[in-house]
Amino acid sequence: MIQLTVNGRSREVDVEPEMPLLWVLRDVLDVKSPKFGCGIAQCGACTVHVNGEPVRSCSFPVSAAAGKRVLTLEGLAPAGRLHPVQQAWIEHQVPQCGYCQGGQILAAVALLRKKPNPTDKDIDEAMTNICRCGTYARIRTAIHAAAKSGKVKA
Repeated sequence: MIQLTVNGRSREVDVEPEMPLLWVLRDVLDVKSPKFGCGIAQCGACTVHVNGEPVRSCSFPVSAAAGKRVLTLEGLAPAGRLHPVQQAWIEHQVPQCGYCQGGQILAAVALLRKKPNPTDKDIDEAMTNICRCGTYARIRTAIHAAAKSGKVKA
């Protein structure tokens, strides 16, 4: 059994240690926001936080998450109160198809925790997730708006 905490809830899973965290979340724990995109940790649709750091869960073995805190989009807004990045995403109408947006939001949250007032260059370097709809300009605008809100916790 592998013990981990997902969105603040202690969970125990009986899976192979090398099983990707993505499939444990989606298929075993029914957490659907991380998406399968490429399977080689390039696109970022599967991005989650493990102990506060963004990871590509499609290539991250569940054994590496044992005893750690896993955060997905579902856990970002406790008690129904949107995270400032989620609110900025809505206000700036970032998503088109929405497939990559959970990973994009979690990558943006991680960036703002490290750099509360990022430059365009900081955003370009940190936001390596792929958006096939090309919403990169709106993503940048939303990140700047979330930063200016002063509500993102470090």
